Order: sequence, then C-alpha cells, then structure tokens
Amino acid sequence: MRLKSYLALLPVLALGACSSGDYRLFHPANLIAAQEWHATIVDTVVMLLIILPVLFMIALFAWRYRKGANAAHDPEWSHNTLLELLVWGVPFLVVAALGIYSIKTIYAVEPYNPGLFQKQVAADPQSVVNVDVIATDWQWVFVYPDQKIATIDDLVVPKGSVVKLHLTSTSVSNDIYVPQLLPMIAVMPGMRTIDTFDTPDVGSYTGFGADFSGAGFSWMQFATKIVTPAQFQDWVQKVASSPNELSYAAFQKVAQPQVNMGAKISYFSNPDPQLFHKVIAAAQAGVVYPVSDALTKSIASDEK
Repeated sequence: MRLKSYLALLPVLALGACSSGDYRLFHPANLIAAQEWHATIVDTVVMLLIILPVLFMIALFAWRYRKGANAAHDPEWSHNTLLELLVWGVPFLVVAALGIYSIKTIYAVEPYNPGLFQKQVAADPQSVVNVDVIATDWQWVFVYPDQKIATIDDLVVPKGSVVKLHLTSTSVSNDIYVPQLLPMIAVMPGMRTIDTFDTPDVGSYTGFGADFSGAGFSWMQFATKIVTPAQFQDWVQKVASSPNELSYAAFQKVAQPQVNMGAKISYFSNPDPQLFHKVIAAAQAGVVYPVSDALTKSIASDEK
C-alpha cells in the first residue's frame, strides 16, 4: 500500500520539469543558438519516433508471448518481406534523413565560417567585430584589436554585428560557452580556435568556462552584453580612457592564477597589438603559470 502511495507522487515530481525559465538552452537569443536548439528538437523527436514504438513492442511481445498465454507459435517460420523492410528500411531512411539534416546544420553553425551569416558579412564586412579571447586561470581577457581596448570578464558587442572570437589559453585547456548566444568550443594553450555568433537584439547574458580547469573554475564567468551601436561607441571611449595599459608585461601579471569572485570587470587601454600571438608563442615555448598551494587552500577556507 505504501508503494502505491509513492507511485502516486511520480506525476507530481514530473511537474518539476514544466518550468524552463532557468534552462538557458531553452531560450536561444540569436540565429545560431536557435539553429542548434532546433537541431536538438529534431534529433530528439526523430529518435523518439523509433525508440517509443520499439519499447512498446518489447512490452507487447513480452506480454503476448509470456508463459501461459497460449500464443500461436510457428516453428517453421523463417522470413517475412514486410518485416524485413520495416527492420532495415526504416532505420536506413531515418539515418539518411538525419545525416542530410545534420550536414546542413553543421555548415550553418560551423564556428569558423557559419553559413547563417555569409550573406551579411559579404554585404557588410564592417558588421564584423573581432575579439581576441585569452583564457587564464581563472579569468577571461577580451582584446578588441580594432578598437584598441581590452577588458577582463566583460564582453560587450553592438547589436546587428557578427562577432568573431579568436581564442587561446595561457596554459590550461578550457571551453567557452554562452548558451543563449555562443556555441561551445575548446580554448587551448598554444593553439587558436575561432567561434562566431550574431547579435540581433539588445540583451545581457552570462558566459562561462565549460571545462574543469582547476580550483577557481566555478567563478570563471563573464558578462556578455549586446548594446546599441551608439552605446557600444560610448563604451569603447570609456574603456579607452582607462589609465591602465595592457602591455605583455602587464598581461603576465593578469595571467597569474587568481579567482575573480563576482566576475569583477577591469578595463585596459592600448593593449599590445601582438598580445594574442605572444600568448600563443609563449605557450608553445612551455611558459606556464603554476597555481600555488596557498591559493588553493585560501579558496577552500573561503568556501567554509
């Protein structure tokens, strides 16, 4: 009797999945995130069209041919053309259809050159905003080479632009991810990867490191803001007026392992034009930024 009472609560527990407000993936804010969300829905529905009938047939056969059911049995049976077509033909058609759809989707959201934005970029090359992204332990450094500014944990871009991120890391591999805007991609030391996203509407979002990278990983978040072009220009001027310049020597201090609790924003003017390439070259040469035991213990004590 108690078991039946617990089973009666299962539908109530299922209601916990009805609220999607906290699931950022369910609320794409641009074309590329919407395309990925659409692909997820299509793949899930198509697979359910296969899985659910199979599960039903398993239960049906187990019940129909259980011991004592007196179901008909033909020991001479060996072939049925219709059954063969269903067993082999349907999966083949499903795999072929998903394969074609997947190829189109991959080219549409391909991070280095998304097909979704090719026409916009060709028609208006000035709409592209280039940002060099450097992952440290445990902060995100954003360098705007065309605007000659840099920030820590603050990614601001103008509405209507196509943002092309060039990414690398000082010494530890990570992933960058803004679920509602930016597809996840690896950020690796000594290498450069590229990620691209569009900015159709004004809004504020949260980005973060999506690959465990040490003691300060939990705090490795950054603000992502889409603002109007006029607001972007005002913001650029504000950052450019910062007395702090990001030379390579200054960056080496920034790159030292440190936990930026609360994702406090920092601004820099006149970043080294070769900073991104110098970071890649340094990683290839074996430069690392070790995490001290004292820092790890300090984080643990702060958590207590």
